[in-house]
Amino acid sequence: MCNVQDHVKKQSKLMPLKAFNFLIYGTMVIFTSFFQLYLQDAGMNKFEIGTLMALGPLVSLLANPFWTIWSDRLQNTRRILLVMMTGTLLLIQFVFHAGTYNMVYLATILFFFFQSPLFAQSNTLTLGYVADQPQKFGTFRNWGSIGWAVVAVSAGLLIDQIGISRLSLLVTAILLLAMGTVLLLPSRKMPSATPPIRLRGFTHFAINRYFVAFILLGILVSVPNVMNNTFMSLYITELGGSKTMVGFAVFLSSFLEIAVLVLFHRFLKRSLATLIGCLALVSILFCIRWLLMAEASNPLEIALIQIMHCITFGGYFFVGTQVVSQLVPPVHRASAQSLFTLTWSGISAVAGSLAGGWLYQNFGGATMYNMGFLLALFGAIGFGAMWYWIRVQGHHPKTDVIEEETEDL
Repeated sequence: MCNVQDHVKKQSKLMPLKAFNFLIYGTMVIFTSFFQLYLQDAGMNKFEIGTLMALGPLVSLLANPFWTIWSDRLQNTRRILLVMMTGTLLLIQFVFHAGTYNMVYLATILFFFFQSPLFAQSNTLTLGYVADQPQKFGTFRNWGSIGWAVVAVSAGLLIDQIGISRLSLLVTAILLLAMGTVLLLPSRKMPSATPPIRLRGFTHFAINRYFVAFILLGILVSVPNVMNNTFMSLYITELGGSKTMVGFAVFLSSFLEIAVLVLFHRFLKRSLATLIGCLALVSILFCIRWLLMAEASNPLEIALIQIMHCITFGGYFFVGTQVVSQLVPPVHRASAQSLFTLTWSGISAVAGSLAGGWLYQNFGGATMYNMGFLLALFGAIGFGAMWYWIRVQGHHPKTDVIEEETEDL
């Protein structure tokens, strides 16, 4: 009886953690999905918007290690998160109320320094509180996915009523609620769970032709995905869609993602040839998705096409992490996974925002998506060739890895 009561008491203490995940992901979906519309309303063109959004992944290259180091030093992710959220809250006011473009860019750089590592630190916070039951992490993390989907729809409806010019009020309100949930959590010392990138491991990556091919092909496939994430809301409104339709499209792009990941985890075979073949198929689905986007003639079509995001992005990222585990020796997997994530959230994000903005501004949204189709097609062909080569020749990784390098950088 006492054990049951202790369990219930512990779960009640962690209820704010579920609310935090819901609200922090909800805050970010408002910014990532509707901020572009605010910038367009303020007078920026597509290329200027793309340039501004490219600052986020660039700044994150410095911001993520900076906040990770401080989190490790203080052993207090909760306090670091509160500092980051406070900085985000203050700087977002400058972003939304800056009087000149130069001030907007400066405020955005500072804003991204506090905001861009929030997802990584929020995962660290969650892992710290469920350290004795790591299998529970998915339960708490799913509340983030729910918040992303629910807030996207709700925000679209509300913005249609109050106007895009008041977007800052909505972001501020939800971020304040998120900060409140963190304050309700019990204090606990915990180091960062973000794996360090070991520099010596890159030597092994550079001579691993399979891994290099996988990373380069992944960039080809992911750049169009960034273009879509950055400019989909503008594309919808250009076709006559409302902010509600933007929120509905974001909702449809994420509400099945959890189910897709569960299915991949349960049924996907872990052989390298099978995994690479899946990447080729996912890349073909990306091709179909971008062709459909280029040919779409009304906002509802755009929203319905976004359902494919659950399979394309969710599938690629899940399969990609499995491929890294197959291609890289255990001693270097943490660094390899970090590099894989970096190509999606860093290199591809910068290239996709800049290239997408330039293409959209000069040639229109349909041309941007057609170019995305070509990039994904090259990726699909590359993964298909890689699958054929591995199936015929087999995969013969080098086994003479010096294990003691795990102690060095």
